[in-house]
Amino acid sequence: MLCSRVSNHFSGLAVLALLVSATATAAEPLWAPQPTGRIVSPPIGALTGLVKGPGRANTFWAINGSGDSARIFAITEDGKSILPTYSKFSSYGDEPEQGKQQWQGFEVLNAKNVDWQDISADANYLYLADTGNADGKRRDLGIYLISKIDPTASTRSAVIQFLPVTYPEPKAPDAGSLFVDHGTPYLIGGNRGNAAAATLYRLDTRNTDQPNLLAKIDSNAAIGAATGAGLSPDGKTLAVVTLEGLWLFERPQNGDHWLSAPAKHYAFDRSVLKQVEAVTWIDDATLLLVNQQRDLFKARLADLPPPSQP
Repeated sequence: MLCSRVSNHFSGLAVLALLVSATATAAEPLWAPQPTGRIVSPPIGALTGLVKGPGRANTFWAINGSGDSARIFAITEDGKSILPTYSKFSSYGDEPEQGKQQWQGFEVLNAKNVDWQDISADANYLYLADTGNADGKRRDLGIYLISKIDPTASTRSAVIQFLPVTYPEPKAPDAGSLFVDHGTPYLIGGNRGNAAAATLYRLDTRNTDQPNLLAKIDSNAAIGAATGAGLSPDGKTLAVVTLEGLWLFERPQNGDHWLSAPAKHYAFDRSVLKQVEAVTWIDDATLLLVNQQRDLFKARLADLPPPSQP
C-alpha cells in the first residue's frame, strides 16, 4: 500500500511538471531589448514622433506632443542633440556649458502644436500630424507639410502647406500614427482605453482652404490604438507600434490594405520598453523605437525574437 501511494505521489508530480512545462512553452515570448541610447535634452520632454531625416546619415527628427511650441528637434540614433554649427557658440544641446543657453530646437514658422502625434518624411517634405483628439471634440485636425532643412546650417523650418482633414465617421478618432507612401499620407486612428480597432485612412486630396475627407481603407481589431508607424525605405514593410507591441506588415499584394496584409507581432516586455511612442527605420533591416521615457531601442530585424500571437 505504501509503495502504491509513493508511486501515485510521484506520478502526480510528474504530471504536474509536464503541465507546468507545457504552460511555460505555450507562454507568449516577450521582447525585452535593452536601450541603445537615451535623449537627455530637457526640451524634448513629451516625445510623440520620430523619423529618419531624408538624405542625411544618422539624423532623426523628433517632436513633442500637445502643450509644446511649434518646433522639431534633430538627434542622432543614440539620442545626442544636433545643433546648427554656428549656434554652438551660444547654445548647448545636452550637457550645460558655462555662458551658454539650452538649445530649444528648430522653430516651425506658421504652425501651431495643438496635439502633434507623429512625424514622417519623403524626398520632398517633413509631415507633421496634428491629429491628437483624445476627447473626440477637435475639429481643427490636419497635417503640416514643412520644408526639409539642414540641421547643421538652419535654425528653423517653414510650413509649405497645411492640409485640414476630416473623417467619414461623425466622431474623429485619436490618430497617433502617420506614414507616407509614394507621397500619399496615411493615418492610423484608434482611441486608447477602449476596444476600438485600429483604422487606416488615406489622404487623397490636397485642399488647403477646406477639409480633406479621409478615405477609410482598412482596419484591424487586434492592433488597438497605434502610437507610431513607419514605412521602410524600400517600401516593403510597415512597422506599427502600440503600447503592447510591434507589428511588421508586408506590403499588400494588391491595393493598400496594409492592416490586413501578412504580419508578424512582437509583444513588448513593458517593464523594459515601458510606453513606446514612435518607430522609424534606420535602414531596410534596422528599426529605431523610442518611448515616452526617452529611451531609444535600435533593433535589427534579424535579431528579433520569434513572433508572438496577437
